Amino acid sequence: MNDFKERIAAELLAVRDRSLAYTAAEDDLLVRQHSPLMSPLVWDLAHVGNYEELWVLREAAGIEPLRPEIDDIYDAFKHPRKDRPTLPLLGPAEARRYIEGVRGRVLDVLDAIDLDGPTPLHRDGFVFGLVIQHEHQHDETMLATLQLSGQPGLVRDADLPPGRGQGPEEVYVPAGPFTMGTATLPWAYDNERPAHQVDLPGYWIDRLPVGNRAYAAFIEDGGYDDPRWWAPEGWQWRRRSGTGAPLFWAKDGDTWWRTRFGRTEPVPMDEPVQHVSWYEADAYARWAGKRLPTEAEWEKACGWDPEARRARRYPWGEEDPRPGVANLGHRAARPAPLGAYPAGASAYGAEQMVGDVWEWTDSWFQPYPGFRSFPYKEYSEVFFGHEYRVLRGGSWAADPAAVRTTFRNWDYPIRRQIFTGFRCARTELV
Repeated sequence: MNDFKERIAAELLAVRDRSLAYTAAEDDLLVRQHSPLMSPLVWDLAHVGNYEELWVLREAAGIEPLRPEIDDIYDAFKHPRKDRPTLPLLGPAEARRYIEGVRGRVLDVLDAIDLDGPTPLHRDGFVFGLVIQHEHQHDETMLATLQLSGQPGLVRDADLPPGRGQGPEEVYVPAGPFTMGTATLPWAYDNERPAHQVDLPGYWIDRLPVGNRAYAAFIEDGGYDDPRWWAPEGWQWRRRSGTGAPLFWAKDGDTWWRTRFGRTEPVPMDEPVQHVSWYEADAYARWAGKRLPTEAEWEKACGWDPEARRARRYPWGEEDPRPGVANLGHRAARPAPLGAYPAGASAYGAEQMVGDVWEWTDSWFQPYPGFRSFPYKEYSEVFFGHEYRVLRGGSWAADPAAVRTTFRNWDYPIRRQIFTGFRCARTELV
């Protein structure tokens, strides 16, 4: 096995270790549904194996189905999350045996397959990148489910760099064109393609994500009770839901508290705010006299190198993420303090654009000009329209394998259980 195949094998091993760690709890925790927004954990566990079987064994290698009778059960597009507990799911032990059997065959395929061949699924190991990223995305979903369950035991408090208060509040991105999307990253998804030029006017964008202290000031100023700051549909959602703070926050006296994986603790005021919906982010931005950045503004501030006139894979350059530049991979189960990663700054000086919290943008999830579905429409195409807002950057729970400056995430604007935050922007005053 050559070096590239060995790297793929290592990535497959690492993501599977992660999945098994998140599903090592008692069976009762795995089979229960902790929220109608989320699947039972045991569904996610078997689903990643079924997806791997479908794309590597069947589509890429032409191997006969192992368990065709479960395909319908683990088809994410046939059964909404709220209905999945009623399905005849594989139990935890059987799910583990199934995904282990799939993985053994996948490693055999990896050893034999030609990664330089003309088949798009094979070329550059795309099909393996597809299943590795897919499983990491489900692992992050599992973490959100575990947070909703309130079960302790997953709080990792590894040391993170200290924050730093100095530096400008905003950075300026001059007017001009940049290349959005990618034509070169081999494991990029179809919605990140094709690369295309976008010409933007100049704008300011926050150097750092909005922090808990600033967000608490919005709450204390009556931000949740003033319809001036809310989009009409956001105000309806706010009144209907009774929301008055980020998810998992509660106030006792003068202190804000949060619940994090079953642990109640004071809200760290120097961290980026997380567990806020798009509507909350949009309302805060209006209150602050700003707005949310468009997706294009976010990507230019994050990844464009104006001197080299090319896009970077990460804000800091092409080098793989390391602990000194970004908070990724669940090293700690929380965002890092604001200003913790000056070495991870973009060419324009924006910091913490990768890791810590997914950042809401003002854009709907739409195809780029010239978009083509690959390898299936249900990954991106069926979600295009005016239902889902785009999120960028990845969170502390996202793995580096599924993070880059061009990566696009999306969700309903009411969603808060995911590890979401935001930063603001404003138009250059003429």
